[in-house]
Amino acid sequence: MCYRAVMARGWESKSIESQQEDARSESLPRRELSAAERVRVQRRVMLELALTQTQAELQAACRSAHREMLRLKLDALKAELGTL
Repeated sequence: MCYRAVMARGWESKSIESQQEDARSESLPRRELSAAERVRVQRRVMLELALTQTQAELQAACRSAHREMLRLKLDALKAELGTL
């Protein structure tokens, strides 16, 4: 059997395991979040997305001034994430 076929089967079983784990976690009862907690979670998600986007932009940036601005933005996002 070729190596690729074995790898494909491995990925397939991992996908099934992941789906089963998702189904199990969805069936567990979750506690309701307060309004303040929901706002905090939404803010964290937004900041994490902005951090990821900024990191990608930094990797693609060519000009030093743009790179410096993005580094400052990353520092600010990380600092704000640290306060949450």
